[in-house]
Amino acid sequence: MTSTLQITDLPVAGYERVVRGVDPASGLHAIIAVHDTTLGPALGGLRMWPYASEDEALFDVKRLARGMTFKSAVAKTGLGGGKAVILGDPAKVKSEALYLAMGRLVDSLGGKYITAEDVNTSVADLEIIRRATKHVTGLERKDGGSGNPSPYTAYGVFLGVRAALGWVFGDDACKGRKVAIQGVGAVGSALAKRLVEAGATVYGADRNAERLQQLQREIGLVPVPEAEILTMPCDVFAPCALGAVLNDDTIPRLRTPIVAGAANNLLLEPRHGKALADRNVLYAPDYVINAGGIINVSVEFHPGGYDEKVSLTKIERIPQALKELWTIAREERIPPSDAADRLAERILADARGARKDAACGLPPKGQRRG
Repeated sequence: MTSTLQITDLPVAGYERVVRGVDPASGLHAIIAVHDTTLGPALGGLRMWPYASEDEALFDVKRLARGMTFKSAVAKTGLGGGKAVILGDPAKVKSEALYLAMGRLVDSLGGKYITAEDVNTSVADLEIIRRATKHVTGLERKDGGSGNPSPYTAYGVFLGVRAALGWVFGDDACKGRKVAIQGVGAVGSALAKRLVEAGATVYGADRNAERLQQLQREIGLVPVPEAEILTMPCDVFAPCALGAVLNDDTIPRLRTPIVAGAANNLLLEPRHGKALADRNVLYAPDYVINAGGIINVSVEFHPGGYDEKVSLTKIERIPQALKELWTIAREERIPPSDAADRLAERILADARGARKDAACGLPPKGQRRG
């Protein structure tokens, strides 16, 4: 079959490369954003979503790609940041041909971007993509991959929620605590199960009423209307759906001392980190608390291949990373989100400096005299 894939570069300041891929034959309309490869190839999931416009999709993919750069830097994965989005309703546009075309688009970047699972893209979909490119990760264990990253993301968020409870209440136990989860998809539902097992009462909202009912039957989750989940009184608000839910409209209506969830880019703008702090709401920076999935996938790149024990050991450091950021925030009187950004930027700057020194033939800083 003759490829009809049309690839166009989109000039975006501050990003290494952003491309649009359109394939009329399969209906593919996608954007890949490579933000930064200082620390390694850009790894980031492939999201399918019914965006209202290409501008909306571009806004989302840029924010997500930048977030992946910072997430990988702070988690020390040895990878850079990128993201991909497919414009379209998964119920209408999903097909084998579409994912094969997406694989060709990924392959056109020559390994600068490595794709993985994300909203509305499953491991089975990645298996199709792999037929068109080797630059895909998070495949089934039987194929040498690390499998679905969602349970690992949920595990890291669960540990982060406990750390936040300990920070605010002096006791990290979930027993008797109320947690409101916005979005009970793959990560949100896995998080809900862990919280219920630990003794928390879990409230959930999701567009998928069937999934809510199933969780109600299985674990006793309490369904809440979407319009009410963000404003209900609770000990922890855990956004696990899409980003930008913390903004000028929503922050004043929060009735919780803690925001700790799995969704990316929770703050609509950086200034909203200060808005949370001003209301005395503890914020777990999203790309620190939700790094479990990317950590798990990154272990695939270790010598000798994937090892779950290595992955779990790294994920179990997330609470310590959060406590360090909260300590910096308290001491320097800045929001935790700013503390996280500063840390990520410093890691990237150090890596760029080391790369520049190496290019000039200089030894690493620690090995210099004088």
